[in-house]
Amino acid sequence: MNQQALEAKKNAVKAIEESYNGSAAFVVVSYQGLTVAEIAQLRKELEKADATFTVYKNTMVRRALNEMNGPDLGKVLEGPNGFVFSKEYGAGPKALFKFARTHEHLVVKGGIVDGTVVDDKGMKEVSKLLDKNGMLSMFLSCLKAPVTKFAATVKAIADKEAPAEAPAAN
Repeated sequence: MNQQALEAKKNAVKAIEESYNGSAAFVVVSYQGLTVAEIAQLRKELEKADATFTVYKNTMVRRALNEMNGPDLGKVLEGPNGFVFSKEYGAGPKALFKFARTHEHLVVKGGIVDGTVVDDKGMKEVSKLLDKNGMLSMFLSCLKAPVTKFAATVKAIADKEAPAEAPAAN
């Protein structure tokens, strides 16, 4: 094999490993039938979600996963595939499913979330998860609720026990 080709394959495997290690969700999609303009639009939508769309040979992805002792994706890695690396669990998949609603040629096949292989249905569930800001907001509202209730109770007791205004002296 040509030394340059071998070096290019090693670099591709290394790039896949770096992208995989820097992401919370790795999604495999079939993009056959999308136009170049639609793929560019998909990339822009994913960029907003802090995710990237790339195309690699399936053998390079298998090799990278094997070298990292990652899970085997099996039949998901058949046919022409695109790969989405998302820094947040739900952000990338959410953007993919939103895009797929209006573009029937984009099909989410499955992927890996936190080291676990997930099928297309599981990935749809992952896409429904709140993003980081949503989770923080929910957590803060849980922390704030008891304090708010306590303050309202104290105010109600204070209002109830407040002495009535004294009658004016004549």
